[in-house]
Amino acid sequence: MDFTEKIVEVAKEIFETMVMVDVTAGTPLDEHVSRFECSLSAMVGFAGFKQGNLSIHAPDKVARGLTQDFLGMEVEEINEDVEDAMGELANMLAGSLKPFISENGGKVELSLPSVVHGEEYTLTVVNKADWVLVPFTVAHGDFLVGLELKKQS
Repeated sequence: MDFTEKIVEVAKEIFETMVMVDVTAGTPLDEHVSRFECSLSAMVGFAGFKQGNLSIHAPDKVARGLTQDFLGMEVEEINEDVEDAMGELANMLAGSLKPFISENGGKVELSLPSVVHGEEYTLTVVNKADWVLVPFTVAHGDFLVGLELKKQS
């Protein structure tokens, strides 16, 4: 599975047109990251022909900044507005990737966005999965976009 180019393409389009921020993609990570500190993670699951998830992981400062840009309002703390905005960004990314994930004609459904926020947390989502984790940089700092798809038996 190499969805890296599609993730970069879709993320640039969404963040530049919907959030109005310039975004620069980095080199995909070699090691999976599952432990986060003072961060927010927004996830949308895939079910059906392919199972897995799309996730955005952002430090609090970056999540607040992206929400400010997206909603056009001052954001001083992680609150429901930030959770909703980041969940919606994850939803837009997942929706844009869905046609490529189900390209062989299999039906794929998206879950509602889920958001986790905390001072320290660990996320382990799919066992035995193919994954890609792409770092992105915006004026507010760095964040990650990840895609995990369960290996087909």
